[in-house]
Amino acid sequence: MRQITTIMAAFAFASLASSAQAAETVEQRAATCFACHGEHGQSEMENTPSLGGQQSPYALIQLFMFREKLRTFDPMNDITKPFTDADLQNFADFIAKIPKPQPPAEAGDPARMQKGLALAQQHRCNSCHNADFSGKENIPRLANQREDYLNKTLAEYKDNSRHGYDGTMADVMGEVPKEQIADLAYYISHYR
Repeated sequence: MRQITTIMAAFAFASLASSAQAAETVEQRAATCFACHGEHGQSEMENTPSLGGQQSPYALIQLFMFREKLRTFDPMNDITKPFTDADLQNFADFIAKIPKPQPPAEAGDPARMQKGLALAQQHRCNSCHNADFSGKENIPRLANQREDYLNKTLAEYKDNSRHGYDGTMADVMGEVPKEQIADLAYYISHYR
């Protein structure tokens, strides 16, 4: 009997939490997101992506992948676990309205920018991410993303420890020498 009471109490608590969550707006619920991803679309936390300027379809896919644990990062998996499909879409639409990140104050070292440009052209980054790295549909915006995050993510695609919803990035990064990833990340993060 005690076990049944405990289970009933857990269901009641979950129901209350769910109804309270439903009563909050997306903006109110997004306060948790801003703690790591930055309040104005630009992350200030190491290895944490800026969300500003991302396309709604791309954000939706990423949120879905976190919810379904197709992409694993415990904090994001925990946050998205209770999300309904409608929640995923509402958050994706909200993310798409956040201002895009601004380029760093310094323009970037000309030699490194030239190396990065050559790499971006050689590996045709602009064919999917657009010439200005603004992204489109389910392709992420990369322009002015955190350099450390880009470095980490590109290296993970290179060593196949990060999986996308298709194999495109693994194929592209397979051709980029490991020692050149830093120049590519530097260029994209400083793009103007």
